[in-house]
Amino acid sequence: MTAPARQLTAPVRPGSGRAGVGTANGTFGELLQGALPGPGETDGEGRFLVTLPVARWSTARFELSPPGSGLRVSPAGKSKAGQLAAALLAELGRPCDGELVLHGSIPEGKGLASSSADLVATARAVLAVTGEQVSGRRLGELLTAIEPTDGVMHPGVVAFDHRRGRHLRTLGELPGLQIVAVDQGGAVDTLAFNRAAPGYGPGERRHYAGLLDELSRAVAVGELAAVGAVSTESAALNQSRMPNRNFAALREICRTVSGLGLVACHSGTMIGIMLDPRRDGYRAQLSAAVRLAQELPGQTHLYRTLGD
Repeated sequence: MTAPARQLTAPVRPGSGRAGVGTANGTFGELLQGALPGPGETDGEGRFLVTLPVARWSTARFELSPPGSGLRVSPAGKSKAGQLAAALLAELGRPCDGELVLHGSIPEGKGLASSSADLVATARAVLAVTGEQVSGRRLGELLTAIEPTDGVMHPGVVAFDHRRGRHLRTLGELPGLQIVAVDQGGAVDTLAFNRAAPGYGPGERRHYAGLLDELSRAVAVGELAAVGAVSTESAALNQSRMPNRNFAALREICRTVSGLGLVACHSGTMIGIMLDPRRDGYRAQLSAAVRLAQELPGQTHLYRTLGD
């Protein structure tokens, strides 16, 4: 099911009239990632992911420049954001003149949607200064012309076709959760990973469709144990595609501390344990999870999800 086109109008903050600022959050990997049966099955598409928004951000500031001055991007390595700014200005019939400056708190190459957040923040900054609007569907097309993208332009937990830039389903909101994550190290190139990613057979696609239905139900009714069960299964299935050396140990730690489940950066370097800060004994649970996670190879990090 494809959702109606949405207007990308928020969150943006107008600047002085010649500059605009846009922000976008990252995600901690994906609650679920796979492929669905349907029209895209024969051409190897139909792939999707389900976002888990976290309180890490990318911020972009775009300032218009005099005609003929060109487009300047800082830091210089943010070339994908520069490509998106140029494509969006062309889409709006505007000259490609301006200065784009990005900064944020999302680690790169880890599977936390750093590139997607940069691109969406850039789009919001450009639209803020121009006063224009672009539908969510069209923005998705512009983003995926550059690279596969997470659905961070949509609020809440959503199912998103990351190769075609299409919103598939809004699952709803989750309460704010704590993630105790271990980064096994290194970095993953999104473009290279997606070029080499193996396909999905008909049986796998039917299984992922069932998991998506179960996850949708669990999010809708706030059944966090069921959310964790689906997310853990997705992480386990991903071990045949992007193995993480800490998966088995983290699953055992999750059982030991009675966590909700695991969540994986399916095309990244991290796996985390989800905890509910509202439960009795949470502080002791968190302390135990961190202590045990720190014994594993890699670096331990804490992330907080965005929620109601």
